[in-house]
Amino acid sequence: MSEPKAAALTAAMSAHESADVLSTAQVDALMLDAQPLAGAPSADWLEQHAVLPLLLANGVLTVATWLDRIAPLTGDDLQLAFGAELLLVRAREPEVRRAIRRVYAPDATTAEGMIAGLTIGAGVGSADDIALDDLVHLANEAPVVRLVNLLIIEALEARASDVHLEGYADGLQVRYRVDGVLQPAPSPPPQLTAAIVSRIKIMAELDIAERRLPQDGRIRLRLQNRQVDVRVSTVPTLHGESVVLRLLDKERGRISLTELGMAEDTLALFHEAIVRPHGIVLVTGPTGSGKTTTLYGAIELLRTGREKILTVEDPVEYELPGVPQIPVNERVGVTFASALRSLLRQDPDIMLVGEIRDAETANIATQAALTGHLVLSTLHTNDAPTALTRLLDLGVASYLVASTVDAVLAQRLVRVICTHCKAPTKPDQGAARSFDLSALHLDTVWKGTGCDQCRNTGYRGRQGVYELLIMDNQLRLETQARRGSEELRALAIASGMRTLRDDGLRLVRAGVTTLDEVLRVARA
Repeated sequence: MSEPKAAALTAAMSAHESADVLSTAQVDALMLDAQPLAGAPSADWLEQHAVLPLLLANGVLTVATWLDRIAPLTGDDLQLAFGAELLLVRAREPEVRRAIRRVYAPDATTAEGMIAGLTIGAGVGSADDIALDDLVHLANEAPVVRLVNLLIIEALEARASDVHLEGYADGLQVRYRVDGVLQPAPSPPPQLTAAIVSRIKIMAELDIAERRLPQDGRIRLRLQNRQVDVRVSTVPTLHGESVVLRLLDKERGRISLTELGMAEDTLALFHEAIVRPHGIVLVTGPTGSGKTTTLYGAIELLRTGREKILTVEDPVEYELPGVPQIPVNERVGVTFASALRSLLRQDPDIMLVGEIRDAETANIATQAALTGHLVLSTLHTNDAPTALTRLLDLGVASYLVASTVDAVLAQRLVRVICTHCKAPTKPDQGAARSFDLSALHLDTVWKGTGCDQCRNTGYRGRQGVYELLIMDNQLRLETQARRGSEELRALAIASGMRTLRDDGLRLVRAGVTTLDEVLRVARA
């Protein structure tokens, strides 16, 4: 950066003060142009203290941080190291951490760079060819430990929900699930396959000698001052094992109902349903569609401290302060049904049941609703009306379904167009065949062209699309008469229910997502 620009920046604020005077674009430009400064502390020290030296000019050191205010001792150390006053600028934590490693750390501090520099010859072949003691030693070697940690850290920075490590004849393939879609990630050399899988098993307290049976475990990590829970699942495959890590970032925080992206009328109706003193409210959708997030948002809205709220979940994903949460443990006989039966003796007002899977759980939930409790739960169905017929299929009496269910919310998650590379375009022919675009007045739509911020996918983040069925007198009568899901669906639409596809089109018109995304998650 030129000397005049640097001088202008240094005049923006004094040392040790929080700096919001620079725009996000200016700070991003500074980090993009950053070069290592002589005398800077190590990358580990910089990351630990949340500071990134960017520019030294005219006796002023420009430093990026994601904190509101850095520690006084950290500021003193930097002033002493560089002999300059400090100018602090605010930036997003993931970008600062990534820039610290890029500018002030060797290439090996990224998984890709570390893999490129590995020359390990030990452990060639499958795990069956290596003695158990040698396998333990390999799994605990510094390069293997560092590489596994880097893969998890980079997955968190990419906002991945899962890390897939799949064993093939030519080695281990690694992929991250970002915004619901798998993307390639740096894959380690074949000779480290056994060591990496064994390292993950050791961390999850699994049996590294057992490679013939599936195993499940859990890892609790603190990486980069972030508390992360990792659920681990391993299954044997033709060439070794497949390992999937589900990442639960405790620092990310829960999302409130108002942040889920519901239309205002949908949110108002859903709010009316969950504030009733008794009844059943169901959230439906496939795995990974955000059902638990919605239920947690409902609990946060309902919780005032004057009511008893209990949950039974498999597993407990995030802790809710002030809410007793019971994890399912079928090995010792704690199932959804048995836990729910016990919860009824705990004097609850509101109960969250992670999932209604069987007839026993369904019947206990409806009985609980009949006896004056509010029950929030999930079902795996494709749309809202099918949830009613699913309860009937599970053996719940039709009059119980009709009298206890108050609302069913079906949902999906669509990817959001990246705001950094968003551009207008014309709808493609595939979308034109699936939608009546002239009737929808969609001559121009938006899409992401791909950039570094979205990993060249054109999308960054996700938002929900919703289909809310509110039980009225007509729907209750038809449910009691055991009508099919299509008949119930037609009746609900006639009563004003907005379908998943129509709600997706609402987001397309607003430039939030694309027609392709709506087609992907809500096909007719």
